[in-house]
Formats: sequence, C-alpha cells, structure tokens
Amino acid sequence: MIWIVFAVFFAACCAAAATGALFPPGDWYEALEKPSWTPPNWLFPIAWTVLYLILAFVAARASLLPGNALAMAFWALQLGLNALWTPVFFGLRNIGGGLVVVLALWVAVLGAIVNFYALEPLLGLLLVPYLIWVSYATALNADILRRLGSSAA
Repeated sequence: MIWIVFAVFFAACCAAAATGALFPPGDWYEALEKPSWTPPNWLFPIAWTVLYLILAFVAARASLLPGNALAMAFWALQLGLNALWTPVFFGLRNIGGGLVVVLALWVAVLGAIVNFYALEPLLGLLLVPYLIWVSYATALNADILRRLGSSAA
C-alpha cells in the first residue's frame, strides 16, 4: 500500500473527527437522561481512533483496486454523514435530527461493507466493527430521544 494514500484518507477521517472538537457534548449532554449502557466519555476517542484507522486503511487499499467506484462513493458518503452527526446532535441539540443522520449513516456503512466486500472480502469484514459501533450509537440516540419525549409528556 502506498503510505501517502493512507495518510490522505486518514487526514479526511481527522477532518470528520474535528467536528467533535468544534461541537463538544458539554453540560447540555451531561444533563440529558441517558440509559445505563451509555459508554463512558473516555471510550469515545479510543473507539473512534481505531475506527478511523480502519476506515483509512480500507479506503487506501480499495483506492488501488479496479472497479472501486461504488465502494469509494459509499466511503465518502459515510464519512460525510459521520461528520454531520456531531453538529446536528451536539451543535443544534437536535436529537431527532441526529437520529435521522445516524440512521442514514448506518445505511451508508452497510452499503460500504457490501461494496468493499465485493472488491476484497477482508475490506468488507474490517468494516463490521464500525457497523456495530454505529448500531450502538443509533440505539443510544434513539433511547435518548425516547426518554426526552417521555419526560415531556
């Protein structure tokens, strides 16, 4: 693999991750009623660092393969949606909007898995932990929205 290609894709992942610094959770998020299975705050940067390294590797490897257009399109889509969720959820404090974005992200990640798997099975399989993490995030977002709705009733 050409390391400069990996570095470019990792830089794109870092740009998406920067939304976390621009829109930190803050006191508003801490005050929300969350389920007991909410992960501790220290886990998020570790999980995302590992996932972004995997995403960059998968994209760099696939970028060198013929017939990669659809896989790379899904990769770009998922990264854009990934970057969008934080400003919607934390920046706008729009939990429902965040749920819409994370559901779209889930579909994009699934599309990426299918298309990367078709290129090279290992690449698709490497993205499965990302789908699991996004599934967990979707459930968390949905549960926070449910709790918010039931507390307003």
